[in-house]
Parts: sequence; C-alpha cells; structure tokens
Amino acid sequence: MASTEGIVPITRAFLASYYDTYQFPPLSNDVARLSAEIRSFTADLLRHSPAAQGLREERLLVSELETEPPHKVDENMWKNREHIEEILFLLEKPHWPQTLRKQSSPDDAELATVIDRLHQKFQTSLKTLETFQAKNSERVFNTVMTYIPQDFRGRLIRLQRERSERNKQAEVEALVSSGATIRERYALLWNQQMERRRLLAQLGSATGVYKTLVKYLVGVPQVLLDFIRQINDDDGPMEEQRQRYGPPLYSLTTMALLIRLFISLSWGRFETRKLRSKQELAVLEEVVDVYTTEFVRFITFISEVFANSPFFIPAEVAGALQGRNNDDYQETSVPAGKIHEVSLAVDAINSYIAWDFSLVQGKINLDIGFSVEYTNPSGQKSLILPYRRFESDQGNFCTCEAGNYKLIWDNSYSSFFKKVLRYKVDCIPPVTEPVEPATEAEE
Repeated sequence: MASTEGIVPITRAFLASYYDTYQFPPLSNDVARLSAEIRSFTADLLRHSPAAQGLREERLLVSELETEPPHKVDENMWKNREHIEEILFLLEKPHWPQTLRKQSSPDDAELATVIDRLHQKFQTSLKTLETFQAKNSERVFNTVMTYIPQDFRGRLIRLQRERSERNKQAEVEALVSSGATIRERYALLWNQQMERRRLLAQLGSATGVYKTLVKYLVGVPQVLLDFIRQINDDDGPMEEQRQRYGPPLYSLTTMALLIRLFISLSWGRFETRKLRSKQELAVLEEVVDVYTTEFVRFITFISEVFANSPFFIPAEVAGALQGRNNDDYQETSVPAGKIHEVSLAVDAINSYIAWDFSLVQGKINLDIGFSVEYTNPSGQKSLILPYRRFESDQGNFCTCEAGNYKLIWDNSYSSFFKKVLRYKVDCIPPVTEPVEPATEAEE
C-alpha cells in the first residue's frame, strides 16, 4: 500500500499548471475546411431529398448535427467510437447500395476501391481508440488500488469490480442478441460508464452498495476517498481538462458525424443520385484521411498527458498554487453568447483604473473581447478603450472625469465555447501630497 502522507488530490489549479507543459498543436486547417465542404454536400442532399419520415436514423443524425457535442472528454471518445463503428457498418459490402454491390460500371468499381481504403483507415482508428480506452481505464483502477490495503479489503474491491464488469458485458451481449442497433449499444455503454463513476463516488462517500464494505476499510486513506468522490464533478479538477483539450475534440466529433451522415444519405439515395462527381468522391476520401489522421494524433497526445498526470500532489504544492490563484484574482465562467461586466464608481479625477486578465484555456488559442466604457453622472456613455479580442492583457489609464467606468469581457460572438476568465481589477485613488502645517517662523 502506497503512502499518502503529506499528499492531497490533484486540484484544478495544479492541472492548469501541468497542462501548460502539454500544449496540443492546433488541428489542421483542413478540419474546418473539409467539414464545411462535407456539410455543404450533406445540405444539398437533404435539400433535394429531405430525411424521410420513415427513416428514423436519418432524422436522428440530422437532429444530432444541430446540437453541440458532449462536454466531457470521455463521452466524446465514446461518441467518436460510435460514429466510427456506424461508418464501418455502412462501408461493409453487404450494406452497400444494391447497384454498387453489382459494380456494373467503371465508376462503381472505382468507388468500391475507394471504400475499401476508407474502411481500412477507420479500422485503424477504431483499434487505436479501443486500446487507449482500455489502458486508461486499467491505469486509473490500478493507481487507486495502490492506496488500498493489500489484504482482504483490496481483494473484495477487485472481486466486486470483476463481477460488475462481467455483468456489464453480459448486459451488452444480451442487447446485441436482441437485435439492438449500434446506437442503442453505445447508449448502454455510456450508461455503464456513468454507473462506474457513480459507484466510485459511493465508495468515496461510503454510501450505496459500498456502505457495508467501507465499514471494513479501516486504513484506507481519506485522501483517496476524497479523490474518487470529487474527481469527476462538473466543476472539479477535470473541468480544466475539458476547457483545455475539449474544443479540438469537439471539432473532430462533429467531423465524424458529418462523414457518417453524408455516407448514410448517399447510400439511401444512391439509386436516384449517385455520388455526383469526381469532386464529391475526392472530398470524401480527403475528409476521411484528415479525420482519421487528426483523431489518432489527438489520442496519441492525450494518452501521454493522461499517462504522466498524477492523481495526488504534495499539500505544499497545492497550497502554493491555490495561494497564487487567490492573490486578489477572481475566476468566472463567461457562457457562449454572454458578457461579464465589472463596474467601478470613481469619485475623483486622476484615479488609476488597472486590469490584468487571462483565459484559463488560453493555451488553445481561444480569446475574448474586451473594452472599457464610461458613463458620466448625466447618463451619457463614451468608449474609453475600444473593443479588441485578447487571450490575455494588462493595462491601465488615468481618469479625466468622475463617474462610472465599466470593464466588459465579451463572449457574445461565440456560439459554442464558454470562456473561463481569471482577472484582477483595481481602482487606485489619486495620490496627493500632504500639506504640512506652517511653522511660527513662516507665519
């Protein structure tokens, strides 16, 4: 059993510092360009032949495309895995359109060759993702177990996990045997993932099915129970990971959905509208190549980040980071489409207004609008600092008039990402020289 003396669970402040050393190189510009092209092709297909009422899967995909990807990193991984499996299903020969299966023309033969290449690329991506998920899950469990007493208590937890995993696998197999769709299978898999989290939280809180077991866990360090109880909270340490690495993953999730929808729509309309031109086929092959390459690159990167990230840190490190973050700074989340304002009432001219701010997730090249506005006592407004977008900024100015000064952080242009803002604002009154009393001689 590893010692927990002097350590505490990782904090969000620690992860912010740790992730600074792991900056994900931005996605290729081809991701946005090709996503836009495939989206245009998809819109064209739907415009000429809307999703049929009887084709529930088409309508579900169109509806999913109109919503944001999941916020959690692991949920996005499962969603990409679902999309890849669905695409592989569509690319298997028994599921090709009947005309294409016959390959009665040179164009059909060429398309069949391209499909085989696409199938291989998705197979490689799927294996990479499955390996990553399995290794990461095993690493988390084994790390937790190093802090559990290595006697009957540890064996009880291992047996409980093995039994639970067997039951979950049997549940999946029963669902598949009943003829469930890939979508339904992945809905179950994600529910099972959330059940694992719930059981961990119960272990940390000594409630639920673990209530009796925890009575016997004398010697299990409280720091471990604290860690497994809070690690996946919506505003817990992992939110830093979501803010830092979520946006590129969200783009890839949407890209996979677009590929899946385009192929599904094309197959459903193949008899009346084959892939229109060499251009569509070339774009499809390019978009698959970029998606699979970038997705595997992201998985390789995040695997290294996870493998080297500790679960516990020395208490003095956590204290130092917390102290640094609380040095008169505040932190707030500015939702997409919203603004955050700080108003300062200034009573004297020649006061100094100063600010220092940055985005917690600024390392992935996100920014936020910033401006300063003045309102005089009669209610008239004027702009002191024009609107500009920053990742971070420091500045100050000397007031020429008394009144209300408003510092505005503007995220209204964003329709997708919230911004986590860390800032400090000061209003420093004018410095006046003290008037010394006159002496008798001067009088």
